[in-house]
Amino acid sequence: MTTRDLAAADHRTGAFVFARAPVMLYWEVTQACDLACRHCRADAMPDRHPQELDTAAARTFLAQIRDFGEPLPHLVITGGDPLKRPDLDDLIAHARELGLPVSLAPSATPLLTPQRLRRLREAGIMGLSLSLDGATAGRHDAVRGLSGTFDHTLALARAATTLGLPLQVNTLVSTETLADLPALFDLVRSLRVHRWSLFLLIEVGRGRLLRGITPAQAETLCHWVVTRAQEAPFAIAATEAPFYRRVAVQRLRRAGAGDRTIATTPVGRSFGIRDGNGIAFVSWRGDVAPSGFLPVRAGSVRHDSIVHLYRHAPLFVRLRDPDGFRGKCGYCPFRYLCGGSRARAFAHTGDYLASDPLCVYEPPPPAAQGDAG
Repeated sequence: MTTRDLAAADHRTGAFVFARAPVMLYWEVTQACDLACRHCRADAMPDRHPQELDTAAARTFLAQIRDFGEPLPHLVITGGDPLKRPDLDDLIAHARELGLPVSLAPSATPLLTPQRLRRLREAGIMGLSLSLDGATAGRHDAVRGLSGTFDHTLALARAATTLGLPLQVNTLVSTETLADLPALFDLVRSLRVHRWSLFLLIEVGRGRLLRGITPAQAETLCHWVVTRAQEAPFAIAATEAPFYRRVAVQRLRRAGAGDRTIATTPVGRSFGIRDGNGIAFVSWRGDVAPSGFLPVRAGSVRHDSIVHLYRHAPLFVRLRDPDGFRGKCGYCPFRYLCGGSRARAFAHTGDYLASDPLCVYEPPPPAAQGDAG
């Protein structure tokens, strides 16, 4: 079976279309944060905004998520810095009472200590993510805007694994950080992490002040990640770089792997998941968007159902149909597996259906397509 046939077959069965519920639901509980990260998507500020969802509205929103039915989305509580909310533990406990799996993406500030991590574990978090954007204190702290953050993050990472919390390390990939990735790989490998997520910069928020890598560099990086993933004791993911799946499939095919084998790999299990298709985002105001990096509003949980918006809002429906994407993403034989970064397309063109400008792959014209693997 060719890659094109695989994609077409799974399109008919819906295997790459996440129309019932998102796999991951990100909730930005606050815009407040004490860091000043150079790439902050949220344009975070030191103090909480009075228009945040209050505790009552937050609990109502959490109850809405139950209406997706089983399996429920994995709720990732993020910010800003979630620890700026005094009701955080209560909201986590309420989400767990509702049966929601919950992970936390806090900022590595003095608010987060090993003792605080223990209380969060007791409240019910099932996983934690921390950011490392440099392999040395000087490089990391320059990105995060606060001296001492690097050492504090390493201490928190070790405390989390001691508590038995699955740990994900997030790393920004930009022109400024690209050369440091091999050293970061070695550092992450020493921390007993569950996953390393490489976030390829989207120029939103304060991230507009940084420089993304080139398409050629992105392609080289994807090949490097595929190689590292074969030796790493943890999973490696590429965020806002779904074309990594295409690179991995091409490499696996050349190594003789069949479709069934590919589908069981970590990259295979991520096929199709992208902004609006398997991912949804709720802002501190309650606005619903396909992701935090694609700030196009579909509605608000203050007066709309998160379930109805995800399933039926025209924005989400369009994002789940790669045949409607424009340019090469609309006829690429990998469009169901990959689909390109809708957030990057929007950031560069103002059109979330446009092609991902970071992908170098040039698919054959539709009439000439055969085996793209």
